[in-house]
Amino acid sequence: MNITPIRTEQDYDAAMERIGVLWGAPIGSPEGDELEVLSILVERFESEHHAMPMSDPIEAIKFRLDQQGLGPRDLEPFIGSSGRVSEVLNRKRKLSLSMIKRLHEGLNIPYESLLA
Repeated sequence: MNITPIRTEQDYDAAMERIGVLWGAPIGSPEGDELEVLSILVERFESEHHAMPMSDPIEAIKFRLDQQGLGPRDLEPFIGSSGRVSEVLNRKRKLSLSMIKRLHEGLNIPYESLLA
């Protein structure tokens, strides 16, 4: 086992290739230990170099509506009047904390997505 830090995209590609070879190795075996260490190094590299951007609150709402087969009118209990819903969805009005709380509780949209 010759493990080195992952500093470049080439190092990352090589580590991913090796992980593919080691995949399914028994836990506690030399190959399993190598897989575990490489996975930790890859995760660290990805978090530093391939970070996921924060989601957009309006896109999170639209995604949940689409998932549940709902439309803008179904947001009225959580946001307010149809005019207010329209303003929020068209980014003319920001979500208030009370709207965020109701959307989280009513549609199970994660707070992290609504507060981004």
